[in-house]
Amino acid sequence: MTPQLPPASPQHLLPLARWDAAARSALIGVFTDIDDTLTTEGAITPDALQAMDALHTAGLNLVAITGRPVGWSEPFAGVWPVDAIVAENGAVALVRTAEGRIEKRYQQDAATRARNFERMQAVLARIEREIPAARRATDSAGRECDIAIDHSEFTQLDDATIAQVADLMRSEGMHATVSSIHVNGWWGDHNKLEGARWIVRELWGRSLDNETQRWAYVGDSTNDALMFEHFAHSVGVANVRRFEAALSHLPRYVAPSERGAGFAEVAAAILQARQG
Repeated sequence: MTPQLPPASPQHLLPLARWDAAARSALIGVFTDIDDTLTTEGAITPDALQAMDALHTAGLNLVAITGRPVGWSEPFAGVWPVDAIVAENGAVALVRTAEGRIEKRYQQDAATRARNFERMQAVLARIEREIPAARRATDSAGRECDIAIDHSEFTQLDDATIAQVADLMRSEGMHATVSSIHVNGWWGDHNKLEGARWIVRELWGRSLDNETQRWAYVGDSTNDALMFEHFAHSVGVANVRRFEAALSHLPRYVAPSERGAGFAEVAAAILQARQG
């Protein structure tokens, strides 16, 4: 029998302790954001890394989905205990092959990527020209399928300027999302949710929509809203409260702690339920 979920609570975050144990024990996988969900002050902490390893060792599928560029993500794909890292908001995946190599897989063909890349550089230049406070993210050299403006990593932008950047991207026909550190823009039908659907097909030949109740998602900011909406087992680490008023969809549950410590609490809750 499918475990019964508590009533949806669109205006309130339920504490992690309210997450039904039977639902947790039935999970087959976890999707997670990276920045300020796995990481703390820009680095992954030992407790978060140990939590990832414990989930993977227990047989759960583990996929990180991030707005970070593929170039930035590649070193971590080789050493983190994950099945894949889906980077640039669903555009490209880094998958470890049976031989131990890291393989790139793209949602768009090479010609589309090349055409979009040139157009995106023009938009990036326009943003920096028309919005003087805006600066491209320092990881921009590793981006292949999107652009990013830093708003909280090394450059601090106020809410009005962040909105101005996102509006300019959208005026160019781009999708635009705001993470905890960047404003990301791209052309294409991909996003974090489509990236999750795609990687489940790519790696396991299955439909995520047929098994959504058996996956959890962990995140922290407004670019996670689509995932929070789609996954009944969605959890925010405690720093999600920073974005609570701006989120179109809240996570169902919230961990007691922020960032990597919060992710470790989510992992512990899942593993505890599986152990009975």
